[in-house]
Amino acid sequence: IEPLTDLIHFGAGSPLILYMADATVYMNFMKSHRCYDAIPTSCKLVIFDTTLQVKKAFFALVANGLRAAPLWDSKLQRFVGMLTITDFINILHCYYKSPMVQMYELESHKIETWRVHSSVISPPSSLFDAIYSLLRYKIHRLPVIDPESGNVLHILTHKRILKFLHIFGKKVPKPAFLQKQIQELRIGTFRNIATVQQTASLYDALSIFVERRVSALPVVDEQGKVVALYSRFDVINLAAQKTYNNLDMSMQEAVRRRTCYVEGVIKCYSDETLETIICRIVTAEVHRLVLVDRSDVVKGIISLSDLLQAMVLTPAGIDALLS
Repeated sequence: IEPLTDLIHFGAGSPLILYMADATVYMNFMKSHRCYDAIPTSCKLVIFDTTLQVKKAFFALVANGLRAAPLWDSKLQRFVGMLTITDFINILHCYYKSPMVQMYELESHKIETWRVHSSVISPPSSLFDAIYSLLRYKIHRLPVIDPESGNVLHILTHKRILKFLHIFGKKVPKPAFLQKQIQELRIGTFRNIATVQQTASLYDALSIFVERRVSALPVVDEQGKVVALYSRFDVINLAAQKTYNNLDMSMQEAVRRRTCYVEGVIKCYSDETLETIICRIVTAEVHRLVLVDRSDVVKGIISLSDLLQAMVLTPAGIDALLS
């Protein structure tokens, strides 16, 4: 007997076909688990006062190996937002003129003059609600706030949620669609892919980050072959190296100057299964895979957001949050 299928359209690509009995497995898993369940027993949480200088705050992020920090307003006595790498990129992109002109705004501005808003969620909320907030507002970090004390307990990310599913989702039946090839499921971005030439300037890369709102850029050569991956996290290290006043350097030079942890280019192919893709992205602890052909030419990007959208939100009838 042929299993019934449900035709679910995913974005502008080909339809995503999931088995009716399987389609809602991960959606129901996320609805049945709370945000509190995904909070680790031990983690590092750095909180900035909004009166802290922006420059010092970014130095502190680098020193602690963090990508974001909650903000505390001493006058209001409550959490008021998040400071992220995106803010650092926006400041550099907005105020950079040339290597000869110092960025006064980065040197003197306090956090309170730059960013004081963020989406939040409470511990009893479901992981499904957390995923919906992350994708709807196109954010990468969601503070979990204790509704009684107002304290920040944890910062949920796509990576943390997918890892939680990878570990504890083994208790639920394995969906048949995990064995389908990624090209058949059409999960990811395959058209108008954001890349940057290795001969382009670092400022050009920042412009793409701001305009396209992507979290990483494959660095390609003249043939379109991927030679490196430059992420938003790499930008924050300009603060550590104090090289943010020279954004005219080429991407080739910017990649060469990286001295700290580098995520690297973790690749995948269109004929690999969804299960293989999930295992690779969780094991490598990266935020995306670069889909290439056998010549290493970039053909697509598969991000954590793409995976959570397809496995959790699309089966719930919530589509196009990534468009």
